[in-house]
Amino acid sequence: MELPTLILVTRDTVIQQQILAHFKKTFQLSICSSLEDCYEQCSEQDIDSILVDLRFLLSGGHQEDHLLDMIQSAAPDTEIILLTEEECPEILERRTACSSMMHIKGFASEAELLLEIDSCLNPEEKIVVTQSAMLNASLGATSGGSAPGNKSTTKRSAAAGTTHESTENTGEHGITRRFETNSHEMKLMLNELEIAAQHDVTVLLIGETGAGKTYLSRLIHDVSPRRNEPFLNVACGALPNDLIESELFGHVRGAFTSAHADKDGKFLAAGRGTVLLDEIDVLGPEQQVKLLRVIETGEFEPIGSNKTHVNQARLVVASNMDLQPLVEQGKFRPDLYYRLNMLKFDVLPLRRRKSDIIVLANDFVHQMSLKHNIPVDRIDEEFMEALHTYPWPGNVRELENVIRRSVIYCREGILRKENLPSHILMGLVGPTNDPSVVLNHKQNDSERLGDQVAVTEKELIEQALFKNNYSRTNTAKTLGISRVTLYNKMKKYGMNTKK
Repeated sequence: MELPTLILVTRDTVIQQQILAHFKKTFQLSICSSLEDCYEQCSEQDIDSILVDLRFLLSGGHQEDHLLDMIQSAAPDTEIILLTEEECPEILERRTACSSMMHIKGFASEAELLLEIDSCLNPEEKIVVTQSAMLNASLGATSGGSAPGNKSTTKRSAAAGTTHESTENTGEHGITRRFETNSHEMKLMLNELEIAAQHDVTVLLIGETGAGKTYLSRLIHDVSPRRNEPFLNVACGALPNDLIESELFGHVRGAFTSAHADKDGKFLAAGRGTVLLDEIDVLGPEQQVKLLRVIETGEFEPIGSNKTHVNQARLVVASNMDLQPLVEQGKFRPDLYYRLNMLKFDVLPLRRRKSDIIVLANDFVHQMSLKHNIPVDRIDEEFMEALHTYPWPGNVRELENVIRRSVIYCREGILRKENLPSHILMGLVGPTNDPSVVLNHKQNDSERLGDQVAVTEKELIEQALFKNNYSRTNTAKTLGISRVTLYNKMKKYGMNTKK
């Protein structure tokens, strides 16, 4: 007998585990991390029930309401259960009241939640939550599982939305569960990378600066059998060329002028752990030969020593540019390139996975709000629209820094587009690390000049207000204008004019 289908839309790993464990014998389960993924599944196949977790919303719920409307239109006969906090956004409250959608508002424990869901899915049956389910829920709540907003365990919390046959297949801390993306192409890459991570093979990550290569490297280590051993990061591009070999292989006393004592290199220090070699493209020909030898045989000698050591660490190699053009230019050894290229994974820039921007932005807002103790109750749609339009040459790292700056300047608990840096609002884009990519938007020179003048004036006013503790009288004096002029300019630029 074919089981009914249930889609769980959540980024809470604890809830995922409890739902999977409790309903695995009664439903064919699928997990999505976003309503967008849920809508795609509903459009492609018949779904019996959907449980949507919309707790921890930082917005007013308008986007979620729109997506729920699309899902209801695509699957009118599907049973939908909405899980929210006790204080539910009004627009979502209205949707549940005006439709057949069921609504669970807040819960004291995972066991209580299972009971509530059971009563919604099986209203005519007597519901019994087993002792094992309650015990699992209690353990899950205290064993380090985190809600989407909790960044104590990982910077980006949830998995990509894919069907999971069992939590044992991917693991609680699998790469696909901890690198958040809605991009189909990235999901396929992450699935392949997770398989490679389980084996003692050298992995090559190619991606622009700030795209997440270092974070992925750490995940590779965390899901591998070496997770309890050291993880060491060698930023080759930050080291002088004559010190790279010493950093990797070590040296003995007297090997060169400043070698006053023996030093173990990263390959020895890592033991049976993992070594990340970032910006591998900066290595010179001789260093490339030695690295190839380490990859193929594990053997190396510290500088100035005749003693051969065997590397036991796993290597993850990263570069912010494709290595093939360097091979064609004679700057990178073909044999090393073909050795590394066998397990090459491309980390897409943020502009090629636009669907991730909003999710990542929400995560960063929550993180920065907690870190700087600045409450953020709502995010204006224009703020998110500006983030979505900008092409992000600095990728996830740039997005994180922009959100940090915006939260610091947030007032009254509302993030507005005025909190964004001027270059984001104007669409002025800096260079990427790939010279073949041109991101600047073409626009009329006079319009650009006008925008620059307006944004510069607005920033001057914001800075003066901040320095004068938001006293308009003192701010006007600092700027050399009247209080009325200051008020009019604040009104013009959509700044808060309330006393």
